[in-house]
Amino acid sequence: MLNVTGILKRLVIGRAMRSEELTGTLLPKRLALPVFASDPLSSVAYATQEILLVLTLGGLAYLHFTPWIAGAVVALMAVVVLSYRQVVHAYPSGGGSFEVATTNLGPSAGLVVAASLLVDYVMTVAVSVASGVDNIISALPGLAHQRVLMALVFVAVLAAINLRGVRESGRAFAAPTYLFIGGVLIMVITGLVRYALGNPPLAASAAYGITPDPADAHLRGLALLMLVLRAFSSGCTALTGVEAISNGVPAFRKPKSRNAATTLAAMGGLAIAMFAGVTTLALVSKVHITDDACRLTGLDGDCATYTQRTVIAQIAAAVFGGEHSPGFYFIQTVTALVLILAANTAFNGFPLLSSILAQHRYLPRQLHNRGDRLAFSNGILALAIVAGLLLWGYRANVTSLIHLYILGVFTSFTLSQLGMVRHWNRELRGEPDGATRRRHHTARLINAVGAVVTGLVLLIVLTTKFTQGAWLAVLAATVLWVTMRAIRRHYDSTAAELAVTDPHSELLPPTRVFAIVLVSRLHKPTLRALAYAHAIHPDRLEALTVSVDPDATAELRRHWEEYGIDVPLKIVDSPYREITKPVVGYVRSVRRESPRDVVAVFVPEYVVGHWWENLLHNQSALWLKSRLLFTPGVMVTSVPWQLTSSAHADRPAARAPGSVRRGEPPVPPRPRTR
Repeated sequence: MLNVTGILKRLVIGRAMRSEELTGTLLPKRLALPVFASDPLSSVAYATQEILLVLTLGGLAYLHFTPWIAGAVVALMAVVVLSYRQVVHAYPSGGGSFEVATTNLGPSAGLVVAASLLVDYVMTVAVSVASGVDNIISALPGLAHQRVLMALVFVAVLAAINLRGVRESGRAFAAPTYLFIGGVLIMVITGLVRYALGNPPLAASAAYGITPDPADAHLRGLALLMLVLRAFSSGCTALTGVEAISNGVPAFRKPKSRNAATTLAAMGGLAIAMFAGVTTLALVSKVHITDDACRLTGLDGDCATYTQRTVIAQIAAAVFGGEHSPGFYFIQTVTALVLILAANTAFNGFPLLSSILAQHRYLPRQLHNRGDRLAFSNGILALAIVAGLLLWGYRANVTSLIHLYILGVFTSFTLSQLGMVRHWNRELRGEPDGATRRRHHTARLINAVGAVVTGLVLLIVLTTKFTQGAWLAVLAATVLWVTMRAIRRHYDSTAAELAVTDPHSELLPPTRVFAIVLVSRLHKPTLRALAYAHAIHPDRLEALTVSVDPDATAELRRHWEEYGIDVPLKIVDSPYREITKPVVGYVRSVRRESPRDVVAVFVPEYVVGHWWENLLHNQSALWLKSRLLFTPGVMVTSVPWQLTSSAHADRPAARAPGSVRRGEPPVPPRPRTR
């Protein structure tokens, strides 16, 4: 019989790889860029749009703030990129912000960073995929009613690609990412050349006016400042994913730190150039966009059914000659692709960080296990499921999701930069060389500036977005922080409980072994269980049955005597027709009478060949074993009896698909330094 599940799994993720093949999955810089930097590079497709959406709440009057806000975002990105270049050199093990904060600020601060990043990785997938779907709908408005379905399908495809391994996902995503970079740069250069020659591109929405939102129509003073700060915090979505490279340093080829720093610098330069170019063209072409199409004036048709094109779609149409030009469709295609693939940054960052946290016992250890293709499969699947639920719950709406975004990023930015300042302080205390000290002073200054700036941005984001939905991200990060601490306490207490204190006392053998074979009726599985129990040569052997039906019990006793079985048959009455409780009660009574004895309970079970047969068999055995396992001094042994159907079941392969696979050997966390 064909193993359909195994065949499908091999088709989706490929053959299982040996552990020694891990070095072959390391990334060169040309593949690392699309793998780890697709998120910040692709965010230029919606960061400008988010700035305009906030400013146009006051109508067209406040759009003149756009260049200043964009300039602040560019400066912030430059500071963050420079700061993280220090991180990848100082902490190349891949812990990134988590390792920096844990080592220099303590475990609690490290967990704040980790919880914030995990939440933000989920949001990266949700926002990137939803934004990609928006761009598809901009080119093909007829697909608007399939928004959620398309988003969920894209998440599933991304998860499948990443399950094939990091290198394979890099190859799959390289072409769309580089085509997007090239397309946007060509669009920016073409638009700016046209502007310089006196023929500036003009967006179709330039003819529309915008009616101010009544609450923001005439802002002054503090209210105007808050609007500008809201626009700035929305534009800061351009910085999401910058830290992913610092978490992914182990995935680079050697020299790992240098290659990661070079990739980080290339990502920063490209993202800045593209974001600045798109924002400039949005102003030059007079793109008008608002959160509600019914606030557009001069619009033909029903505003309730009108679908606004994204900012980058409007710019592409204006630059390349209309909404049916090849350039327009090219930009929309590569933008949609790269936005969807931008979620790959999270699909690499989330499993890596989860693996490190699991290694340090803050998350379940299964997240540290590598799958068939040497990827952290459990982390990939967990991310896909949570992001899919979020997209379904928010109907894949970018505007709704964006308010939950970027809070975690700036939390990790701020704490990691503070940690780096303490790192350089410690390095300076023990460094006598003058040239090295000057380099450390420069690095400390960069990280100090980064800490101050990102801390201020964190306050701005928290202030402006908290009531609009960011509170949910804060709550999720808080719950995750508490959960991780509880998991660590559980693992620590379990380790302490299992630690060997006196080997000699632990090795003392029990005084006697009392074997009990559970019997429902006399058949071949019962006889096999009795034979196995005899094989261990117990000091005492007994068969145990529960009398629910007196006639059936009498028949069992008759057969027992008829076949001359020399094992005593113990019958326990059950007036309420319950099986589990009388068995457990009897076993516990034996333990009370002889606490030094070991009670070995043998449970006959059927081995079946089809999943549905398990629903018809073994239910009583399952409940009995689950209860007996909680009784100290009791061993439970399953005695299998293979039914005919099991002979036709597929035999497990040498490298069984879906089996548990370990990650790298645990690396102890660095000691906390004060």
